[in-house]
Amino acid sequence: MFKYGIDNLTVATVISIAKGELKAVINDEAQAKVQSCRAKVEKMANSDVAVYGINTGFGPLCDVQITPEETSKLQENLLITHAVGVGEPIDGFLSKIMMICKVHALCQGFSGVRLELIERIIYFIENDLLPVVPKQGSVGASGDLAPLSHLFLPLLGEGEFWINTKIKSSKEVLKAHNLAPLQLQAKEGLGLINGTQFILAHAILGLQKMEYVLDLADLAGAMSLEGFQGSASPFKEELHKIRPFKGNLKVAERMRMFLKDSQNVENHFECERVQDPYSIRCIPQVHGASRNAYQHLKELAEIEMNSVTDNPIVLSETEAISGGNFHGQPLAMALDYASIAASELGNISDRRSYLLLEGKYGLPRLLTEAGGLNSGFMIPQYTTAALVTENKSLCFPPSADSVPTSLGQEDHVSMGSISGRKFNQILGNVDKILAIELMYAAQAMEFRRPNTFSEIVEENFKLIREKVAKLEEDRVLKDDINTLVKMVKAQQFIVN
Repeated sequence: MFKYGIDNLTVATVISIAKGELKAVINDEAQAKVQSCRAKVEKMANSDVAVYGINTGFGPLCDVQITPEETSKLQENLLITHAVGVGEPIDGFLSKIMMICKVHALCQGFSGVRLELIERIIYFIENDLLPVVPKQGSVGASGDLAPLSHLFLPLLGEGEFWINTKIKSSKEVLKAHNLAPLQLQAKEGLGLINGTQFILAHAILGLQKMEYVLDLADLAGAMSLEGFQGSASPFKEELHKIRPFKGNLKVAERMRMFLKDSQNVENHFECERVQDPYSIRCIPQVHGASRNAYQHLKELAEIEMNSVTDNPIVLSETEAISGGNFHGQPLAMALDYASIAASELGNISDRRSYLLLEGKYGLPRLLTEAGGLNSGFMIPQYTTAALVTENKSLCFPPSADSVPTSLGQEDHVSMGSISGRKFNQILGNVDKILAIELMYAAQAMEFRRPNTFSEIVEENFKLIREKVAKLEEDRVLKDDINTLVKMVKAQQFIVN
């Protein structure tokens, strides 16, 4: 059981809570922290001393003081006016991750919201009431204002929910669950919509995907090496110990695992080839660099998911600091780095696919023995080339840009929401590129029989052949590619 506001979230923990595999609760300790902070906010709200966002307006209107009687309307107006997102909605699973991360932040006792409010969000999580949140509209500083406003409009009886695959009005859904809309109190609107949970949710989902993609890229590389009948010597531990980047060491170790006891590798023609091309020989260095970027993003994301990122932060009965914990730059820059790292996995994969088509070292050109009448595997590499270039175009770092907002009060923003969305888009393209490489590698391996491969490679070869037959004569390959893409997305390949 996970305790909000007390235990530490990890990527795996968030995903387990979101899938309903792990129960998450507010224990007595967290409740006490929330209620203590709430008492401080109520005292400030009734004070004559101006405290930003508690008894003042927002942004450039921070110099306008609000009476206690106007407080509730102020907070509700905040959500309503900031819900200006556009574009297609994000997946409901991402909405759930956002809510989980927000609850954890609120339960740390620095935001000043009521326990009742947090309990309502937990009810949404546990009952799969997933708010509809548009993809576009956040600049990633002062928090993900627009997405978080849409996320929490249903608390007021506004906005919409995903119910299975259909969108329904929150009024209709709340009524069906016998829930009355909540009336926000002092500080609560700010506590809800200031924060980085949109950026963070995309980072968490991307990290979960990338962990498998990294492992799959190693497998695909190993199978392509087998098809190319390359050398295993570039993966020797001694070589990598004298340049000990963690990612490189890990990938070299995994390559040794994938190639262990391979009869095919033992028959590598050392005398004919002094060395293999970089896309084979430098797998540890390239995949390893991507692993280093993944680890960097994971470290920062796990700091962020256990942080308080709204504004102002309530530190004592008399002190609410209007700082910048909501600024998304720490994640935005790391997401851009991870996007480049993910893109490079696709880039080198495409090079290996191309290598297998050249007709060298015992392989037929285009991986078909009936070339001429048949084009064999010529054309799927066009698809990987297109996807690789699309990914390159997506690697422009949004965090390098900033457009001032809020009459200059918010004069530097992170654009991290765009970084997070593009990161996941790139990973989706890499899924397809690796699926095509696996198809090529399996075909190339056919021409190395009767040689055998390692046990794990043989098992993955069998998985492919159960769904996709060897290409003897030209056929529609779209179905084969789609089948393998589905297997990649379902994480069906054995990678460890």
